[in-house]
Amino acid sequence: MYMKYEKRYFVKKKGEQIFMTDKVLENNQVSIVGEIASEFTFSHEVFGEGFYVVDVLVKRLSESADRIPLMVSERLIDVNESFEGKNVLVVGQFRSYNRHDEKKNRLVLSVFVREVTFVAEEPDSVKANQIFLDGYICKPPVYRKTPLGREIADLLIAVNRPYGKSDYIPCICWGRNARFASAFEVGGHVQVWGRIQSREYMKKINEFESENRVAYEISVNKLEYIE
Repeated sequence: MYMKYEKRYFVKKKGEQIFMTDKVLENNQVSIVGEIASEFTFSHEVFGEGFYVVDVLVKRLSESADRIPLMVSERLIDVNESFEGKNVLVVGQFRSYNRHDEKKNRLVLSVFVREVTFVAEEPDSVKANQIFLDGYICKPPVYRKTPLGREIADLLIAVNRPYGKSDYIPCICWGRNARFASAFEVGGHVQVWGRIQSREYMKKINEFESENRVAYEISVNKLEYIE
């Protein structure tokens, strides 16, 4: 398996640190290292536990960077403090939810943090952004070629969570992987390995207005079809 681990983190409670462990689902595993690039913004609360969003810049080999949102519990980190410019190692899962936006459902993606560790420096870029998903094709693949002839296939993969929930993760395949993926059928069982990437685009709001937005997807470097 790509990344196996057991969740281990510290939770502050009444001035003490309590060591906790939890079995991590193996069908959705993320490990990234990057630089915190924003303040914490409140997202929601579950059973009295607050969750906040913070952005992390993760470098690519090209020296550009992906801006990846993290969903982190206030129990894992002091959300009232600024950590901009600090490097962190994050382990978790890539999750999605639908947000009602402009009379449509908009897919919102972020890394759900299970473990966060501050690190002194950034590691090799090759190992700074890794993800493994085990899921099911939930839309027909879209295969196309760029004007320069590069082959691309877009996939939407449903990755199951406990209690009947699923995360819907967009993936993009290239070249030989794109040709292979173009034949996948809805309901097919697949495993993918790759990295999380961000992509800016302009969303037309109306005839006179457009808005700059960021899309997130998995850039696939390996995939397998499970018979």
